[in-house]
Amino acid sequence: MSNFEFTFIQTNGVILHTAVVGPKSGRLVILLHGFPEFWYGWRHQVEPLVEAGYRVVIPDQRGYNLSQKPRGAANYQLDLLRDDVIGLIRYFERDKAVLIGHDWGGIVAWHLASSQPQYVEKLVVMSCPHPAVMKNWANYLPLQWIKSLYMLFFQIPILPERLFGANDFTLVKKLLVLTSKTGAFTKEELNHYQTSWEQPGGLCSMLNWYRAMRKGTLGQVVHSNIEAPVLIIWGNRDSFLSLDLAEESSKLCRNVQLIMIDATHWVHIERPQLINQLITDFL
Repeated sequence: MSNFEFTFIQTNGVILHTAVVGPKSGRLVILLHGFPEFWYGWRHQVEPLVEAGYRVVIPDQRGYNLSQKPRGAANYQLDLLRDDVIGLIRYFERDKAVLIGHDWGGIVAWHLASSQPQYVEKLVVMSCPHPAVMKNWANYLPLQWIKSLYMLFFQIPILPERLFGANDFTLVKKLLVLTSKTGAFTKEELNHYQTSWEQPGGLCSMLNWYRAMRKGTLGQVVHSNIEAPVLIIWGNRDSFLSLDLAEESSKLCRNVQLIMIDATHWVHIERPQLINQLITDFL
């Protein structure tokens, strides 16, 4: 793996543990992970971006791994998550960045490109609908409601944390293994994830991203067309998201490529060579 520099960056009132690699003069690319990952989730994508000359920045987003974990779901609203990323762009003294996001990281990237487009050079989103499409997923009943039932479970206080944390995080590991291609997550890699989940307050903070949907996130969604070039990558065997969401999201982009691949929700883990080629060709 690349020779990372790990640093703690203060941005938007929180401190984010951040992996940084690549030439300091290179164009800035920020990779945003989703639930329940952390910076390590992008381990397969780093080398090609560095070889292409990019300055690669991968934060543990607020609430994850070694980053600060503010208490209360209200501290994980979408505008705050977006402003964390804007703070990173400013920290590296750039006017804009390429954003690459998966899952909730994709939601943050979409929202930044929708509401503060001046900061976004290009956008790559994997396994994640535009927030405006996500907000109106009732239009995709009944399939999407069935796929989204886990979000309702996450709204329950305390119980999800207890279940996920029991027996060395067995349930979270099963979530990753059962919803991915066989062998996508090795035992050693799952141990890396477990170390991040074991951080004090980590599980609650990670789940607060979902609980913030009732604390203001949905009201902050911007329904506007994306001006920056967009690449959407979607697995045709995604356990959590309907293919209709990808198609509807593409309609909110003026310059978009939508690519369906044979994969589950964890496209960047399962098909790294293909994903890396798609990204570098797009950039």
